[in-house]
Amino acid sequence: MTLKAFAKSLNDNGVEGEIMKTVFISLLTSFITLGIIYFFRFKYIPEFMPKYGFYIFFAILSYALILPSIRHVRAYKEFPCMSGMMIGMTLGMIAGFLSGFYIGATNGMFYGSVFGIMIGVFFGAWNGKCCGIMGVMEGIMAGFMGGLMGGMTAIMMFNDNLKAAAVIVFIVSAIIIVGLNLMIYKETRGTERKHKDSELFVVVLSFILTSITIWIMVFGPRSVLFT
Repeated sequence: MTLKAFAKSLNDNGVEGEIMKTVFISLLTSFITLGIIYFFRFKYIPEFMPKYGFYIFFAILSYALILPSIRHVRAYKEFPCMSGMMIGMTLGMIAGFLSGFYIGATNGMFYGSVFGIMIGVFFGAWNGKCCGIMGVMEGIMAGFMGGLMGGMTAIMMFNDNLKAAAVIVFIVSAIIIVGLNLMIYKETRGTERKHKDSELFVVVLSFILTSITIWIMVFGPRSVLFT
């Protein structure tokens, strides 16, 4: 029944109704950013799309997956300890693993892991603070582990269906994020929202994340394996 109610709430005007809207805004912002950069700079780079297109596409999808959950958490601000720790752990792990995986696939394990750790720790701690220091610690640990695992997994599968693995990783991550949003919905039923982010919040974050990711993929340092 909770799943049915949650699915129905996605079409309402409340907090959950903003989830799909946030996905759309994030995707639109990221693809416009990619289009502008490609038109002015990347179209002159030989084999840009065959080399980077697949991983940039899934990185954009990943950010559109994560940002609605962040907005969902920020709408209620405070959560019980167990829920807050789960929020910090899930967002830290997923953000770190996905970003580390895609950068690792184009730049190598070290640079993928470092980037994944930075993204994972940031988002894990930022969202984990909804329940205090325990959530922050959980978010930092999950982001650290997820970032390392993402870069490492990409290199481990470099010669063994890496692109297929990228699709599987994304699908599993999407299922986990849907579960997180369902948990937040269940925990906050009957609770009034405490904060409302504007669409500009999503636009700015999507632009920054997409621009940094693309720049690192194309111009960033690489391991010996990729040079």
